[in-house]
Amino acid sequence: MPIRREHRFFYPIDWPQLSAVIRFGRAGGWCEGCGRPHGRVIHHLGDGRWWDADTGTWRDGRGKALVVLPELDELIGRLRTTRVVLATAHRNHDTSNNADQNLAAFCQRCHMIHDRPEHQRRRWRTLFRRRASGDLFRGPYQPTH
Repeated sequence: MPIRREHRFFYPIDWPQLSAVIRFGRAGGWCEGCGRPHGRVIHHLGDGRWWDADTGTWRDGRGKALVVLPELDELIGRLRTTRVVLATAHRNHDTSNNADQNLAAFCQRCHMIHDRPEHQRRRWRTLFRRRASGDLFRGPYQPTH
């Protein structure tokens, strides 16, 4: 995932090399959350279940082989494809802690799920600041729809 301009100074200067070591050295080019392979186009159902062409099995959102396979009507109506791209995530969201155990190689889906609480926190802070600024300079906040 691209690093926002305002957050770039939180990352070390050698972040691209460190990220490559985690994604391809330690993880071997596979997502550490669900096992999806980097750079490949995979078939998925949009709810975490995906087709592992290497083993010929359906897997769940954590990479475990499914015991109950998707029904045919689920496949026809919902089958999608996506290219998997790995990114390095900070497990504790602290960009100054670049210890090996704090870094993880995640695909786009796993990275977004992992970062969801942090994104919600930031969204709340942004809304709170906008409301406070509006109350301070323009009177009580009036939500727009």
